[in-house]
Amino acid sequence: LQLVESGGGLVQPGGSLRLSCSGSGDGLEHYYIGWFRQAPGKEREGVSCINTQSTYSRDVESVKGRFTISRDNAKNTVYLQMNNLKPEDTAVYYCTAGSPLYYECLDAGSYVYWGQGTQVTVSS
Repeated sequence: LQLVESGGGLVQPGGSLRLSCSGSGDGLEHYYIGWFRQAPGKEREGVSCINTQSTYSRDVESVKGRFTISRDNAKNTVYLQMNNLKPEDTAVYYCTAGSPLYYECLDAGSYVYWGQGTQVTVSS
Protein backbone atom coordinates (compact mmCIF):
# COMPACT_ATOMS: atom_id res chain seq x y z
CA LEU A 1 0.00 0.00 0.00
CA GLN A 2 1.36 3.39 -1.02
CA LEU A 3 0.03 6.56 0.59
CA VAL A 4 0.34 10.08 -0.81
CA GLU A 5 -0.70 13.19 1.09
CA SER A 6 -1.68 16.46 -0.50
CA GLY A 7 -3.35 19.72 0.41
CA GLY A 8 -0.80 21.27 2.73
CA GLY A 9 0.34 24.85 2.46
CA LEU A 10 0.58 28.23 4.13
CA VAL A 11 -2.54 29.62 5.77
CA GLN A 12 -3.28 32.49 8.13
CA PRO A 13 -4.50 31.83 11.68
CA GLY A 14 -8.22 31.12 11.63
CA GLY A 15 -8.04 29.74 8.11
CA SER A 16 -8.83 26.27 6.79
CA LEU A 17 -7.14 23.52 4.82
CA ARG A 18 -8.25 20.09 3.70
CA LEU A 19 -5.62 17.41 3.53
CA SER A 20 -6.10 14.34 1.35
CA CYS A 21 -4.48 10.94 1.63
CA SER A 22 -4.72 8.78 -1.48
CA GLY A 23 -3.92 5.09 -1.41
CA SER A 24 -2.81 2.77 -4.17
CA GLY A 25 -1.94 -0.90 -4.20
CA ASP A 26 -3.43 -2.98 -1.38
CA GLY A 27 -6.94 -1.72 -0.64
CA LEU A 28 -7.07 1.32 1.58
CA GLU A 29 -10.55 0.25 2.67
CA HIS A 30 -9.12 -2.61 4.72
CA TYR A 31 -7.24 -0.35 7.11
CA TYR A 32 -7.68 2.12 9.87
CA ILE A 33 -6.27 5.45 8.77
CA GLY A 34 -4.52 7.87 11.06
CA TRP A 35 -3.30 11.41 10.62
CA PHE A 36 -0.17 12.29 12.57
CA ARG A 37 1.90 15.43 12.70
CA GLN A 38 5.42 16.37 13.67
CA ALA A 39 6.59 19.88 14.43
CA PRO A 40 10.29 20.81 14.47
CA GLY A 41 11.94 19.60 17.64
CA LYS A 42 8.85 17.72 18.77
CA GLU A 43 7.77 14.09 18.74
CA ARG A 44 5.26 12.78 16.24
CA GLU A 45 1.71 13.23 17.54
CA GLY A 46 -1.46 11.39 16.64
CA VAL A 47 -4.11 13.88 15.47
CA SER A 48 -7.11 11.92 14.19
CA CYS A 49 -7.96 8.36 13.25
CA ILE A 50 -10.88 6.57 11.62
CA ASN A 51 -11.91 2.95 11.25
CA THR A 52 -12.61 1.12 8.00
CA GLN A 53 -16.35 1.83 7.83
CA SER A 54 -16.27 5.36 9.29
CA THR A 55 -18.23 4.20 12.34
CA TYR A 56 -15.49 5.17 14.80
CA SER A 57 -13.12 8.10 14.87
CA ARG A 58 -11.02 9.79 17.47
CA ASP A 59 -9.26 13.13 17.75
CA VAL A 60 -6.54 14.40 20.01
CA GLU A 61 -7.91 16.92 22.50
CA SER A 62 -6.13 19.91 20.97
CA VAL A 63 -8.00 19.60 17.64
CA LYS A 64 -11.47 18.59 18.84
CA GLY A 65 -14.13 20.80 17.30
CA ARG A 66 -11.70 22.08 14.67
CA PHE A 67 -10.52 19.04 12.69
CA THR A 68 -12.69 16.39 11.06
CA ILE A 69 -11.45 13.12 9.60
CA SER A 70 -13.46 11.34 6.92
CA ARG A 71 -12.95 8.74 4.24
CA ASP A 72 -14.32 7.74 0.86
CA ASN A 73 -13.41 4.12 0.31
CA ALA A 74 -14.74 4.20 -3.26
CA LYS A 75 -12.10 6.83 -4.03
CA ASN A 76 -9.38 5.25 -1.85
CA THR A 77 -9.03 8.60 -0.14
CA VAL A 78 -9.08 9.86 3.43
CA TYR A 79 -9.48 13.53 4.31
CA LEU A 80 -8.60 15.78 7.19
CA GLN A 81 -10.63 18.97 7.22
CA MET A 82 -8.84 21.52 9.38
CA ASN A 83 -10.69 24.65 10.43
CA ASN A 84 -9.77 27.55 12.70
CA LEU A 85 -6.11 26.75 12.30
CA LYS A 86 -3.66 28.00 14.90
CA PRO A 87 0.10 28.61 14.71
CA GLU A 88 0.62 25.59 16.97
CA ASP A 89 -0.89 23.39 14.24
CA THR A 90 2.20 24.06 12.11
CA ALA A 91 3.82 20.72 11.36
CA VAL A 92 4.42 18.08 8.73
CA TYR A 93 1.25 16.00 8.52
CA TYR A 94 1.43 12.30 7.70
CA CYS A 95 -1.26 9.79 6.91
CA THR A 96 -0.80 6.20 7.90
CA ALA A 97 -2.61 2.88 7.51
CA GLY A 98 -2.73 -0.12 9.80
CA SER A 99 -4.89 -2.33 11.99
CA PRO A 100 -4.75 -0.95 15.51
CA LEU A 101 -7.12 -1.73 18.30
CA TYR A 102 -9.64 1.12 18.37
CA TYR A 103 -8.30 2.58 21.61
CA GLU A 104 -4.77 2.58 20.16
CA CYS A 105 -5.58 4.29 16.88
CA LEU A 106 -3.65 7.45 17.85
CA ASP A 107 -0.58 5.38 18.67
CA ALA A 108 2.02 5.57 15.89
CA GLY A 109 3.34 2.13 16.77
CA SER A 110 0.06 0.59 15.62
CA TYR A 111 0.59 1.51 11.96
CA VAL A 112 2.53 -0.08 9.13
CA TYR A 113 2.23 2.14 6.06
CA TRP A 114 3.19 5.82 6.03
CA GLY A 115 3.04 8.61 3.47
CA GLN A 116 5.83 11.08 2.83
CA GLY A 117 4.10 13.95 4.60
CA THR A 118 2.76 17.37 3.65
CA GLN A 119 3.77 20.65 5.28
CA VAL A 120 1.15 22.79 6.98
CA THR A 121 2.25 26.25 8.08
CA VAL A 122 -0.07 28.56 10.00
CA SER A 123 1.31 32.07 10.12
CA SER A 124 0.30 35.66 9.53
